[in-house]
Amino acid sequence: MAENLHVHTEDLSRGRPDVLKRDVLNRLRSIAGHVNGIARMVEEDKYCIDVIHQVEAVQAALDRVSLLVLDDHMHHCVTNAIRSGDPAEGERMLGELREVFTTLSGR
Repeated sequence: MAENLHVHTEDLSRGRPDVLKRDVLNRLRSIAGHVNGIARMVEEDKYCIDVIHQVEAVQAALDRVSLLVLDDHMHHCVTNAIRSGDPAEGERMLGELREVFTTLSGR
């Protein structure tokens, strides 16, 4: 089912608002730095629980990025699909949202 939902994602790409793009990119760069720090911790044989806490912090930060992008998606892509009057497109978008929420709730 997931394969069918993602067939046309290249066609759906749109420019994100600059403020969102900047925020997401800054967060991702920060996360990347954090991940590099975790790698150093592992290389330096730091205490396992400290490593785990840092991994959990990265996962939480990634979840916040996902929510930012999801919020933008709902306000633009999903709203536009529903307003388009194309029932199949609206259903496809709702299916994508169900899939995302199912994945997020499994964490």
